[in-house]
Amino acid sequence: MAADFSIRAARSGDEHGIFALVRALAEYEHLAHTVSGSPERLALHLFGPRPAAEALVVEVADSLVGFALFFGNFSTFLCEPGLYLEDIFVLPEYRKRGLGKALIAAVAALAEQRHCGRLEWSVLDWNASAIAFYERLGARVLPDWRICRVTGDALSGLAKAGGAHAGSSGP
Repeated sequence: MAADFSIRAARSGDEHGIFALVRALAEYEHLAHTVSGSPERLALHLFGPRPAAEALVVEVADSLVGFALFFGNFSTFLCEPGLYLEDIFVLPEYRKRGLGKALIAAVAALAEQRHCGRLEWSVLDWNASAIAFYERLGARVLPDWRICRVTGDALSGLAKAGGAHAGSSGP
């Protein structure tokens, strides 16, 4: 059951629609309490003078119904750039229509065009339907790797732990 949809690069003005989808994703993942961003901060980091990420959006009848947000990374083992897919989400009522597959394929096509050595993302261990979907696409879920994250006070403390050596060769 195919849907009439289009995928395009996000552009300035999409930030409110994308942020609404981010909130829907957070609700789905039972993480709404962790959302502290805003459409304005999202716009700054997607479309500002020094973009930190990019996004593709899925439109159906001029409405944003899905997005993929990604950014560049680098593999020291491959000595090649890669793309990291931070989030991919399609509203529940638009699932099972090929939109998610088309969206992730569009990100993969960008990785190929940019001569990336890999495309990576994370998935919550309880999300069996997402894991099955990704495996059907040919992805391997790596059982030996765990995500490490430092935020807030812990990030500040770690940054200060380096003393005089921290930041000695900044941008």
